[in-house]
Amino acid sequence: MDSHSTARVVLLSCGSFNPITNMHLRMFELARDHLEDTGHYRVVKGIISPVSDGYNKKGLIEACHRLEMARLATENSDWITVDSWESLQPEWVETTKVLRHHYEELLTWEQGADDVDTVKSAKKRRVEGNSFESSSYHGKRDDPRLMLLCGADVLESFDVPNLWKPEDVTEIVGRFGLVCVSRSGSDLLKLVHKSDVLWKHRKTVHLVKEWVTNEISATHVRRALRRRHSVRYLLPDSVLHYIQQHELYSSESEQKNADVVLAPLQRYANASTT
Repeated sequence: MDSHSTARVVLLSCGSFNPITNMHLRMFELARDHLEDTGHYRVVKGIISPVSDGYNKKGLIEACHRLEMARLATENSDWITVDSWESLQPEWVETTKVLRHHYEELLTWEQGADDVDTVKSAKKRRVEGNSFESSSYHGKRDDPRLMLLCGADVLESFDVPNLWKPEDVTEIVGRFGLVCVSRSGSDLLKLVHKSDVLWKHRKTVHLVKEWVTNEISATHVRRALRRRHSVRYLLPDSVLHYIQQHELYSSESEQKNADVVLAPLQRYANASTT
């Protein structure tokens, strides 16, 4: 692969990671293979960004535990890292804002220490004005690209009322790019075809087919743990040891936030009624 003719890509995966599983890690490997096989991209980094406790998802344990499990899961990877910024926010942060944050971090890293102040001031102007023109992203040919990595469930969730702002979906696929890994029973092409926004930006929506079907889900793992069933080989041994050591995932923990409305549903529903 000619490094001079390929765009450098950083993959960002946002989610609960409650807990992180082997499938979460496999998604990064699958996405990298898919993008690099096109001959147009060179994946240089992967970032796992666990959501903050403010997301209010049912059964979501504390971010400190989810963050540490993600770090344990990636300790042997030479390109996948874990970032704590999103998880440490006091309130839930929209995915678009997480993408913007990491893209600005990439620019800062690219510019180098001597230009940090210049980049930060530019970032401040863009954030304060809340104006993100196309030129703000991938403006230079040699700038690294940041793409959101997700599973089919995220693509399906774009249609759920009050879960996503339409302009956020447009920004994700139109200005960053989306890499979506299939799962058994999902028809990614159909989902793209049904959505005018996804169809319009279909050239920046990369659909990855997983031929070795693997239905590991964090929900299944938590259920098995509550029932004292084995989950070995579904997640890294270091993560399993951490769960056992801290006695995570019980019937009680699964009821956490049971009576609380999911943060985006609450925020956007309130916005639509005001």
